Amino acid sequence: MKYLVILGDGMADRKIPELGGKTCLEAAKTPNLDMLASRSQIGLCRTVPDGLKPGSDVANMSVLGFDPKRYYTGRSPLEAVSMGINLKSTDVTLRCNLVTLSDDEPYEKKIMLDYSAGDISTEEAGELIAFLKEKFDDGRHTLYAGMQYRHCLVVDNGETGAVLTPPHDISDKPITNHLPKGVNSGIYGGLMKKSYELLKNHPVNLKRVKEGKKPANGIWLWGEGTKPALENFEKMRGKKGGIISAVDLVKGIGMLAETKIIEVDGATGNYLTNFAGKADAACDELLNGLDFVYLHMEAPDECGHHGDYERKVFSIEQIDKLVVGRVLDRLKDEKFAFIVCPDHPTPCETKTHNSDPVPYLLYTNVKDLTNGATRYTEDEAAKTGEYVADGYKLIEKLFEIDG
Repeated sequence: MKYLVILGDGMADRKIPELGGKTCLEAAKTPNLDMLASRSQIGLCRTVPDGLKPGSDVANMSVLGFDPKRYYTGRSPLEAVSMGINLKSTDVTLRCNLVTLSDDEPYEKKIMLDYSAGDISTEEAGELIAFLKEKFDDGRHTLYAGMQYRHCLVVDNGETGAVLTPPHDISDKPITNHLPKGVNSGIYGGLMKKSYELLKNHPVNLKRVKEGKKPANGIWLWGEGTKPALENFEKMRGKKGGIISAVDLVKGIGMLAETKIIEVDGATGNYLTNFAGKADAACDELLNGLDFVYLHMEAPDECGHHGDYERKVFSIEQIDKLVVGRVLDRLKDEKFAFIVCPDHPTPCETKTHNSDPVPYLLYTNVKDLTNGATRYTEDEAAKTGEYVADGYKLIEKLFEIDG
């Protein structure tokens, strides 16, 4: 028996007037998911426990079967592990975004124009982080370059307790009330302010502005944490597992759980990602020894953060056509089961995550699981009455299916 989770990050939404009062899932053309709906169990799952913020870290950990209340220690250490940073138990890590801030106001009153610096390329970002590294590294604080806008600051023998706001939570808003507070807030706020002075006239940014692109004119620190200890996935679930994702966060969870990290050419983390390549890689691994693959796609979440409902609909349609359709075809001679779900909603209206329960679809080709839904949408999932209160138990529904 082969198992998958097909995870469309941030795929759930709220009703959007420009889509005729529909959500992106409702507006998208999804013939494969429509066909499966009448043969699947569809319901809602609460992936974010009370007391925790609705980040992709908490929510993906939950869908992968790890109780966040037990295992979660912060976002950035998960990414740091994936980046190959050898963390000590005394290290504190922070996510370091390259962002676009407004130009004219004093620093404390600037507007967060873009949490991703206009989807800056990894090459450009690497040059900027290398430049800042020369200025910021001091034996205790060390910058590490990651992918695109996502980077990391490691504090040796650090303390936790800073109050830090994710930049995607304040899109198009003043940063005034969201600057660091609490432990080490003066240090972190000072680095962020200094980065603006250093980066605003950097050649990379001058070139980007000339080309009509947004400059990466500042860093934003958030997601503080320490290295977590996850259980070995195979020992915990009895399944040899693999992870496919373009983002360090999800890879880091997989590495800490000692699953196989499967790299795919053209996996970008945005709506231009190699959807078909990811699906093929998942099927190849399942047909060649793995029992389970967690197939993560960041595209809907990125579109939600930008308020781009058209590209979010497009991303969902690509998942239906190039991922779900491909999996159904490639595994048609195997006994298999999969879950399709988001980790959390990322409504285009608010441009950030929320803790609402997410719709899930559980399908297998070995038996009929129908519970009355006609499509895979938020409303249809709510109508069935099926509800998983603890998100980390959703994967148990998948593994209970035995061919």
